[in-house]
Amino acid sequence: MEKDRITAKSPVTRKKFLRICGSVIAGTVIALLSGISLKRIRSKESGYFWQIDPSKCTFCGRCETGCVLPVSAVKCVHANRVCGYCDLCGGYYRTNVKDLNTAAENLLCPAGAIRRAYVEDPYFEYTIDESVCNGCGKCAKGCNSFGNGSLYLQVKQELCKNCNECKISQTCPSGAIRRVAYSEAYLLKDA
Repeated sequence: MEKDRITAKSPVTRKKFLRICGSVIAGTVIALLSGISLKRIRSKESGYFWQIDPSKCTFCGRCETGCVLPVSAVKCVHANRVCGYCDLCGGYYRTNVKDLNTAAENLLCPAGAIRRAYVEDPYFEYTIDESVCNGCGKCAKGCNSFGNGSLYLQVKQELCKNCNECKISQTCPSGAIRRVAYSEAYLLKDA
């Protein structure tokens, strides 16, 4: 009995102390990491996400550089229903090109993300390769300046980290980026 009482009052061994501290630290790290994951899940479950209003966007180029991701979650979108499918596309070619050919010096997109396929004279079909698009907005600016505006920018939700404070929205001069409900998902460019 005396021996049990002495053992109960004896100090914790160094090995046991380190094991307890390690468990507490590991538990804290796991709790923090799961808290961050839960915060992101709750953000998506709350039904809100970041979106660009195409009617307010000025194509300033800050979507390319303002995103926290290495390659922006903002991509060019092509509204096929309002496209003219013309040979001289303001979003595809630079202004004042000498020849209408697909040489790199004639193209407006610095990343080469816009592909075009011949349909029939004088019509071409334009598609965006989102894996190459960097969200600079040069094509959308050209299309809106010289065309009907069928090219515009939008945040791709499968790429977006859904940050609580979007860095792009903080630098957007026109206030085009805002959090919207899923019921307002993907505002489209109207004809």
